[in-house]
Amino acid sequence: MYYFIKGKLAFKGENFVVVDAAGVGYMIYTSLSGIEKSGQIGSEITMYTHLNVREDAMELYGFITREEKTMFMRLISVSGVGPKAALALLSAASPSRLAVAIITEDEKLLTRAAGVGPKAARRIILELKDKLDAAELGVDTAEAAELEETAVLTDARAEALSALVALGYSASEARNAVSGADKDLPTEEIIKQALSALVKL
Repeated sequence: MYYFIKGKLAFKGENFVVVDAAGVGYMIYTSLSGIEKSGQIGSEITMYTHLNVREDAMELYGFITREEKTMFMRLISVSGVGPKAALALLSAASPSRLAVAIITEDEKLLTRAAGVGPKAARRIILELKDKLDAAELGVDTAEAAELEETAVLTDARAEALSALVALGYSASEARNAVSGADKDLPTEEIIKQALSALVKL
């Protein structure tokens, strides 16, 4: 119904903002990232929105970037994942970071979000792994190709790769560094070896 709402930021709540658009205050639920990036009270803001209709309520969810909204829509398309769980996931990680976690089957990162247990994390991975559009979610296309190969990595290596990407390294840099580490080591040691290799670059 609403693609975006543009107006002045009138208020920030714990999990929502209020946008004054032409004299109407829209209460828009958003992620922690959305609240942090929304700016100062009184500044102009654009929120890409989704209207969630339930039997007992109509709720607006909004996002500062199209990538965040795209990931939100992907997440709520998963059976059993509602808007609140999707927001919790987006509060725990950026859209590109969530994409990496789903592609690399990193359940641990997904379960960091409030209300997302192991079963829900596995369902998200199962239903979205082959449906994610990397470009829409802010993941470089070349990096996405690298990420798709991580499914064959051991759990320890996949976890190490995810950790390195979370630290700010590109997927290709992280994968090259992880590939050079001893495959039989635990995750922590793989990360140490990979970081050592990255520092020398």
